[in-house]
Amino acid sequence: MEKRFGQVYGPKGDWVRLFRQDESYIRTELVRESKGKRTYLTLDYWTSEEAYDAFRARHLDAYRVLDQKCEGLTESEREIGRFVRVPSD
Repeated sequence: MEKRFGQVYGPKGDWVRLFRQDESYIRTELVRESKGKRTYLTLDYWTSEEAYDAFRARHLDAYRVLDQKCEGLTESEREIGRFVRVPSD
């Protein structure tokens, strides 16, 4: 299942194919906890929070279908927050 998980949630996965439909999407990174094998974070980069929200609203049906398709690949899933880059001076 881990290989399939990476294929779906990774930088060339199903979610990325959906996100690439929007010019405001930048990239996705999939990271794993170093001491455990089963805790992952997906980091999706967008030009802005508003751009992501607008994309999700426009593609809500496709988003829900893909989310439901992926249910068997996760034990739990939650949004831990929305972050912005801190400018380096």
